[in-house]
Amino acid sequence: MLRRPSLAAALCLALAAVPLSQSLAQALAWEDELFSLRHRWERVTTEVAPARREAALASLAEESAELAESHPQQSRVLVWRGIILASHAREAGGLSALGSAKEARKVLERAVELDPEGHNASAWVTLGALYHRAPGWPVAFGDAETADQMFQRAQAIRSQGIDVNYYYAAFLLDEGRDDEAREHARRAVEGQAREARVASDEALREEARALLERL
Repeated sequence: MLRRPSLAAALCLALAAVPLSQSLAQALAWEDELFSLRHRWERVTTEVAPARREAALASLAEESAELAESHPQQSRVLVWRGIILASHAREAGGLSALGSAKEARKVLERAVELDPEGHNASAWVTLGALYHRAPGWPVAFGDAETADQMFQRAQAIRSQGIDVNYYYAAFLLDEGRDDEAREHARRAVEGQAREARVASDEALREEARALLERL
């Protein structure tokens, strides 16, 4: 015959469930915040007028800093902070971009320590673009050999990615490796947009198509 749990046992079970439900709520909270950041980044980079884009990305970068401080062990949070900072550096340009670029490199390198896949190669391709675009020593950390290594890591993880192939093609073109650039631009044009990033991937597809026509 089954026995009902005592009142004391029932209270213990109820109390034990409280921390679990709180942890679950906290997990869902950062997931929601990250989704909001990603969604707004997508809108800023594809819909906002260029004249207003830098300020909008600066605001997102501040939000991403708060989220990263609260969840320093969440690789995806760090990857998205790095992406937002790298986007801000690209829009700012010149010496004013160096702070964002250096911070982006720092958080992305920490992200791949936590997750070697770098959120399905997103961290690696962003690192590649940073090393490609940043000035070299002694001004900053730009380095073609390291950029190539970062892009190769991204290729090993997601070889058909639109972003992976477009940014690699742009790098190869600057390096005078036109045949390789042409091949990766073609892959970018033929790649499949990710469900969570359709707008930004389609924008990169158009850039890859223009690059391919130049080649």
